[in-house]
Amino acid sequence: MSILVTRPSPAGDDLVRRLRALGREAWSLPLIEFSPGRELQKLPAYLHSLDEGDLAFVLSQHVVEYASAALARESLRWPAQANWFAIGRTSALAFHQASNLPIIYPRDRESSENLLQFAQLQAISGRKALILRGNGGRELLGETLSQRGATVTYCECYQRCKKHYDGAEEAHRWQSRGVKTLVVTSAEMLSQLWAMVPEWYRNTWLLRCRLFVVSERLATQAREAGWQDVRIADNADNDALLRALQQHEIWDE
Repeated sequence: MSILVTRPSPAGDDLVRRLRALGREAWSLPLIEFSPGRELQKLPAYLHSLDEGDLAFVLSQHVVEYASAALARESLRWPAQANWFAIGRTSALAFHQASNLPIIYPRDRESSENLLQFAQLQAISGRKALILRGNGGRELLGETLSQRGATVTYCECYQRCKKHYDGAEEAHRWQSRGVKTLVVTSAEMLSQLWAMVPEWYRNTWLLRCRLFVVSERLATQAREAGWQDVRIADNADNDALLRALQQHEIWDE
């Protein structure tokens, strides 16, 4: 049985490499790719405006990649006066390696909901909150911070762009290769995958695959779309996905 990983490079390629090293047949079909964000030129001014005790949020490792490059071009550093938060372990580690600054992140489920539970984010009236992110995405974090009295600013540091495929051709390819397990790590990619595959292949292949996702919210979306066998990794990084794939006994099939 083969595993199809839809997360973008380089994380998708890394997961495929690790699966193959463990003797599994795995393939990569990245559904999105990344490019610099439309607001990167504003980033230095946004960071300079942060005062002692203000809040700053890193929502992806790709934020760190593109923002660090933009700061380096201006010979600037990440500001130490802000309180830094990340959506999960991977983005937190990337930020710490780039800045050598402390950063807070959820240790269990990587989600806005869990991040918002931290005590440091409760009494925040009057503070500035800078959210570094990609294009689009959920607004829960910013909306909740605003409701708690913070002044929220967004900075689009990178863009997610769809990769275009011939859906019938790809579905035929993966069905013929025996793909029965899918790894999908975002709602955007799940919708894209479902829409890309023609209806006949959806019913005969796609929705019959076992689906591994990274949140209960994404699992709900998958079930509503028609998937029956949906499994949830405990986080969105490759370590957690690999654990989930092993724990759910696909090694024995």
